[in-house]
Amino acid sequence: MKFLDIIGMSASNLWRRKLRTFLTVLGVMIGTASIVTMVSLGIGLKATIMKEMSSYGSMTQIQVYYYSYGGDNKDLRLDDAAIETISQMEHVTNVSPRLSMQCQLFQGKYAAWAQLFGVPQETLSQIPVGEGTLPSSTSGQLELLIGNTVITDFYNTSNYRYPYYEDKELANVDLMGKTLFTKFEDTYMDDGTVQPAKKNTFKVAGIVEGGPEDYDQYSYGVYVDIDALKNYLKKAYRGKVIPGQPTGKNGKPLKEFVYNQAIVEVDKSENVSTILEAIQDMGFQANSQAEWIQSTENELKIIQAVLGGIGAVAMIVAAISIANTMMMSTYERTKEIGVMKVLGCSLPNIRELFLAEAAFIGFLGGCVGLIISFILSGVCNKVLPEAMGYGDAKISQIPIWLALLAIIFAACVGILAGFFPAQRATKLSPLAAIRNE
Repeated sequence: MKFLDIIGMSASNLWRRKLRTFLTVLGVMIGTASIVTMVSLGIGLKATIMKEMSSYGSMTQIQVYYYSYGGDNKDLRLDDAAIETISQMEHVTNVSPRLSMQCQLFQGKYAAWAQLFGVPQETLSQIPVGEGTLPSSTSGQLELLIGNTVITDFYNTSNYRYPYYEDKELANVDLMGKTLFTKFEDTYMDDGTVQPAKKNTFKVAGIVEGGPEDYDQYSYGVYVDIDALKNYLKKAYRGKVIPGQPTGKNGKPLKEFVYNQAIVEVDKSENVSTILEAIQDMGFQANSQAEWIQSTENELKIIQAVLGGIGAVAMIVAAISIANTMMMSTYERTKEIGVMKVLGCSLPNIRELFLAEAAFIGFLGGCVGLIISFILSGVCNKVLPEAMGYGDAKISQIPIWLALLAIIFAACVGILAGFFPAQRATKLSPLAAIRNE
């Protein structure tokens, strides 16, 4: 018997028992739709969370921190010597120091506190600019690149109301067009006295790309060229303690700058943990996105397994339904099987006939179930992102490999479920089958 003959006879036999075939296909359809939808939710949720996490930093970056207050090792400082030591470590490709301090921005009756970061030009060049340009390192003056969400932090100095958070309106501040005054934080001396901060006027070079509701690692800060910042601070605070900088044991300002933070770039993500431990052994506090992402990935794998298991239960029920249908078919077609054997039909052909019918059921159920999965996926992407606070993200994603695997899996489930009934059909005695009523 030719392969096409087997396919034709299988389709004909299923068509003769339309209702039973439909009900069995319905079971496979529900099982396929369940497992594909559940797995797609796991894939989409993982992709959404990873995308959100990646916006806060790279997996090959390590953040090193220095706190000037507290701690047992008073001589530990994140200065140029420490930066050089870290940069000489194997697998470290770049070390970007950051000098940060609190600053207050003024324009008219509005003011806002923000964190100011002095970073190298290499780091500045990675920040997307929505309006204006990047701060220059050759202009001879300090220029500001303001985060896109900083404008939401401006408050009215006359009544201390925050227009954005209380009235959902942005403060009447023109960061690019009008003069923006800046004041660094006050410096608290060891003897209890306070060194008042100076009020300055700096040029706003640009604003980070994005609106007030767009958040990433550059949204909240104010960025300047680190060399321009150090030159300004040396001149403005000559002989005085610089805001945010530690002092020596005699209470006097240090000659060199001590950085608040450094971003360490590692060549490969698998080397991050080694470099992280080495930096922590130096006495610095350090962490990386890789630790957080690895922990989150482990949790997402558990979620995916649970969701996939729920769908698998439905598929197991569908497999039992296929096995029951095919077993009933062998009982009903006993005489037909006997006639086929008497006419010389080989046992493999009889087995293939029943397996083809089971595969047909699985294949049809898989195709229809996949279509339903795409519909359910679209509904999930309309409803769930807003409810979960992910905006317009795709919570459910069905990649091509999952779609193809679902159809193949459904057909394989049908074949496996129909194997035992097919074996029974090959073992029937021809004479007993013909005599059966």
